[in-house]
Amino acid sequence: MARRTKSDKELIQRNVMVSRVSKVVKGGKRFNFSALIVVGDGKGSVGFGVGKAKEVPDAIKKATERASQNMERVPLKEGRTIHQDVTGTYGSGRVHIRSAPRGTGVIAGGAMRSIFESLGIRDVVAKMLNSSNPHNVVKATLAALRSIETPRTVAMKRGLKVSDLFEKRAVHANSVSEGEL
Repeated sequence: MARRTKSDKELIQRNVMVSRVSKVVKGGKRFNFSALIVVGDGKGSVGFGVGKAKEVPDAIKKATERASQNMERVPLKEGRTIHQDVTGTYGSGRVHIRSAPRGTGVIAGGAMRSIFESLGIRDVVAKMLNSSNPHNVVKATLAALRSIETPRTVAMKRGLKVSDLFEKRAVHANSVSEGEL
């Protein structure tokens, strides 16, 4: 269920999980609700939030506000995929995210799909391991996306130009393929 909310800019809201928690008291049961929401602008910014309240709409509203306050920028390659393959962990949850060629689509499940769609990624392959808990998966996915480095940042760290990076990679690939023959 994707819902767009109006604020300073157009945001895509994805409802990852809503859970009901009951507390047994003298008069019966009291219910509270918690919501996990992912919000993105579809252009490379994403954030998540958790909200708890006595009613579902209030929990979703709180989570959406927290998500929009905690938005982070993720570098995208050609505006459709990520620059390199990454792995992220949080708790026992682990995710592997791989860039994919044009036309592949989003091959991911559950909470990761919500993040990619709100982020604006259209071609990616992802796998979650060890934990399918949506909270851990969302945090592990965002940890993986934070570790992405653009060619520009890699070149700056090495003291090179971006074009020099790709020339060295092409020369290395040619020498490897000639050596195998």
